[in-house]
Amino acid sequence: QVQVEESGGRLVQAGGSLRLSCAASRNILSIPTMAWYRQAPGKQRELVAGITSGGSRNYPDSMKGRFAISRDNAKNTVYLQMSSLKPEDTAVYYCQAFYSDYDNFWGKGTLVTVSS
Repeated sequence: QVQVEESGGRLVQAGGSLRLSCAASRNILSIPTMAWYRQAPGKQRELVAGITSGGSRNYPDSMKGRFAISRDNAKNTVYLQMSSLKPEDTAVYYCQAFYSDYDNFWGKGTLVTVSS
């Protein structure tokens, strides 16, 4: 089992940037995939970015360009760098440690609010 904890969410103006952090309770290189999701009010949770233990990154087409996932192996931390933020990016951002569809762990989320 692994615990993940998100941080860094806050109120930011449109056009601004923000970096979220996800700290894991174990070596992130032992976790097949670390991912960021978000859930806006009244909407389903959606994938923002993922990074495998091998370092491969994946982004849905809708997230390419303004979001970047990275990690610090020594700190067991995964980051989500967000830029050119828009009001529609307002959401709770969640970190996931993914082993399989039946074995994955979520944090409690961190709220990002983008004001216009």
